[in-house]
Amino acid sequence: MPVNIATTEDLKLLKDELLSDIKQLLLKYDKITIDKWIKSGAVMNKLEISPGTLQNFRINETIPFSKLGGIIYYDEEEINQILIDNKNRFLNLKS
Repeated sequence: MPVNIATTEDLKLLKDELLSDIKQLLLKYDKITIDKWIKSGAVMNKLEISPGTLQNFRINETIPFSKLGGIIYYDEEEINQILIDNKNRFLNLKS
C-alpha cells in the first residue's frame, strides 16, 4: 500500500492556492456586502436634514431606499451620487 507524505513545499502550494481562491471570492462578492447600506440616522447626519425632510425625499422618490422589517436602508453609493449630481457648479465669469 503506497504512503503519500505531504512535504513542506506541498503545504505551501496548497496554502497559496487556497489564499488565491479566497481572494477571488472576496472580490466577486465585494459589492454585495451589508456595509454599503446605511440607516436613516446616518443619511440625516450626512445630508444635515431632518427626519421629515428625509421622509419627503422618500415620498418624492428623490432618494432610493429599501425597507426590511420596518428598518429603512439607503445605498451609501447612491446617496453620494445624488450629492455629486446635484452639486452647484460655479461659473468663472471673466470681466
